[in-house]
Amino acid sequence: MQKKTAKLKKTAAEMNRLSVEAYREAEKTPLVVVLDNVRSQHNIGSVFRSADAFCLRKVALCGISACPPNQEIHKTALGAEESVEWEYFDSTMEAIRKLREEGYKVYSVEQVHDSMSLPELSRTEMGNGPVAVVLGHEVFGVSQEVVDASDGCIEIPQFGTKHSLNVSVAAGIVLYRLTEQLR
Repeated sequence: MQKKTAKLKKTAAEMNRLSVEAYREAEKTPLVVVLDNVRSQHNIGSVFRSADAFCLRKVALCGISACPPNQEIHKTALGAEESVEWEYFDSTMEAIRKLREEGYKVYSVEQVHDSMSLPELSRTEMGNGPVAVVLGHEVFGVSQEVVDASDGCIEIPQFGTKHSLNVSVAAGIVLYRLTEQLR
């Protein structure tokens, strides 16, 4: 019989996590996440936390999306709203216009005809510049106007009976994959 060894959890010090100040100075993944009228403050907080984990440039909060400081966002962000840069826009189209002026290619995460499957998306297809990814409302998804204005749409393959994922779960999946491609 083989003896089991203890699998000790790493301490924060062992994981070499950045301080908020060091995070702000660190080189960022050339990726911005845009929230198109995301209503749940817990989902917004979760997106902040993922944005921090992948060292993204910014979160753009649009329309009805709540902004920090906000206790409900803080519950799931756990302070990431303090480290990750964010900006509010009255409309998602306003955010897209600004990002395009800054050289970003914009992709919406949405199920549309001719979408790109996330596992097949490569850096070559995204080009050499920075990328923005739009995630939509929990019920209605990314608005059609924003889909139409996007450079393309990304779809997460799914195999069950449900046709969508929670927006914060979708964000984690997409941001991980894009970070792999962009870093």
